[in-house]
Amino acid sequence: MNLDTAQDRATDSVTVKLEAEANLPTEFGSFKIAGFRSTNSDEEFVALIKGKIDPAKPTLVRIHSQCLTGDVFHSLKCDCGPQLQRAMEMVQAEGSGIIVYQQQEGRGIGIVNKIRAYALQDQGADTIEANVKLGFAIDAREYNQCAEVIKLLGARRVRLMSNNPDKVRALRNAGLEVVERVPLEIKASPPAFRYLMTKKEQMGHLLQLNGIF
Repeated sequence: MNLDTAQDRATDSVTVKLEAEANLPTEFGSFKIAGFRSTNSDEEFVALIKGKIDPAKPTLVRIHSQCLTGDVFHSLKCDCGPQLQRAMEMVQAEGSGIIVYQQQEGRGIGIVNKIRAYALQDQGADTIEANVKLGFAIDAREYNQCAEVIKLLGARRVRLMSNNPDKVRALRNAGLEVVERVPLEIKASPPAFRYLMTKKEQMGHLLQLNGIF
C-alpha cells in the first residue's frame, strides 16, 4: 500500500482522500498507518494496515469506532479498548489485515455528550436511555466512508471482526463481500456487563456474555 496506489483507485464518487502514511511499530507488531480525510465533512480516519492486501482473498478487517475512555483511559464501562487490542493481535497473527479507526465517539454523539451520558448512567439509565434523554439517536454512526477506506486499500472481500450486525450490513450495502463475521467478544468486567447486555438485548449485537471477570 502506498499513496500512489490508493490514489489510483480513487474515483469521482469517492469521498475520502488518503493524505499520509508511515510505519508504526507497536507492542503487537509492526503496521503501516495511513491517514484519510473526508472530502465532505471534517471527519478524519486512520487505518492500520498489515501485509499485502489482495482483492481476491478475504481480508481480515475491523471498523473500530473511537472510544477515548476505553481505548486511551482503559475504562471498565465498555469492552472497546480490549477489542481494539484483540483486533491488532489477530491481524498480526494473520500476517495481513486492516483496522479502520473512525472518529465517531460515543456512537456518534462526541466525547462531551458521552460524558453527559455517563452521568445519566450513574443515575440508573442504560446506554440507550442515556442517549435518548440527551436527544440523540441510539446509534448515529455511519460506515460508508469506512467502506471507502477499505476499498482504497485494496480489499474487496472481507472477514469482518465485529459483533455488530449493522456493520456487516453497511459493508455489504457498500459493495464489499463479507465472507465471514469473526466474533470479537471480550469477557465483560462487572461495570461493563449491563452495557453489553443492553447492546445484546436491545441493539441486536451478537454477544454470548457467558461470564464476567
